[in-house]
Amino acid sequence: MTDATNPLHATRPVPITHIALRARDLDASVAFYQRYAGLHLVHERADDGIRVAWLAWRERDPEFVIVLLEVPHEPVVEPGACDHMGFAVISREEIDRIAALARSEGILKLGPKDAGSVVGYIAMVRDPSGNTCEFSYGQSITPSETDSR
Repeated sequence: MTDATNPLHATRPVPITHIALRARDLDASVAFYQRYAGLHLVHERADDGIRVAWLAWRERDPEFVIVLLEVPHEPVVEPGACDHMGFAVISREEIDRIAALARSEGILKLGPKDAGSVVGYIAMVRDPSGNTCEFSYGQSITPSETDSR
């Protein structure tokens, strides 16, 4: 079956618009993403006891948002060991700064660490709900076949 005849093949790329994550404490999670990733709160509401916040890099007309949901009547299950969101930063020094801040707040999970040419220089940090955020420098989204881990 070719891509053109595959019913699961999109006729055009489908852009990702959001990632939704559960939050144990919405206010603490919003503050975390503002402080660590420079995100802006662009939308907030409550629906039937569920608090929702949308965070984006652009305050106006965001193309991508992180949706955080605080659902008080359902427990948050601990995320898997490899589940994470990735954030690219501008320098190794920024990774070091983030790792130092996270270490001082007791939420550094890994790093800072040079994880090779594909992954780059990284630090892994837990948000207030236990979700892992990977901050990286030098990580390519389209690594070549000759790169190795």
